[in-house]
Amino acid sequence: PARARPVGDVAARSLMGAGRRIKRARRGGFELRIPRSERDVLRSLPEQLRALIADGDPLEDPALRRLYPAAYLDDPAAAAEFDGFVRDDLTEQRLQALETMARTIEATRLSEEDLSAWLGAINDFRLVLGVRLNVTEESEPLEFAGDPEREGSYALYAYLSYLEEEIVEALAGARSR
Repeated sequence: PARARPVGDVAARSLMGAGRRIKRARRGGFELRIPRSERDVLRSLPEQLRALIADGDPLEDPALRRLYPAAYLDDPAAAAEFDGFVRDDLTEQRLQALETMARTIEATRLSEEDLSAWLGAINDFRLVLGVRLNVTEESEPLEFAGDPEREGSYALYAYLSYLEEEIVEALAGARSR
């Protein structure tokens, strides 16, 4: 009998197809071989995350707490003080990464700096999805089956994980030379 594939795996594979999406270019920079269908999915991410960062409340939203974790778990006053020092800088870095991704979404070639910005934006969106879906290290794709919205969100999570891994490998290869 045919072995059933996990739902998220099937959806992610249909997005990913075959072949590497991000590759170090011989003359510097990085080639992006991301098909139109995947770029269409990625195009909406910067605005979604920008809206969450701008309008969300970290006290009420676990996903924002994941993006801005407390520096001191056992000292709320110290945590609040530290947060006051770094939140604006972290937010500005996140917004710049999102702007870079949005501006270069159609690019076929990126600089190391731009690809690093993509990495930050994709990682942040992946973290938000992971919190929303309650993904843990023990999570199995079949846990998200049966609910089309959760299946789609998990497929996106799996795709972003794949893309993040490709970016990390490309950047690591470029830095090891």
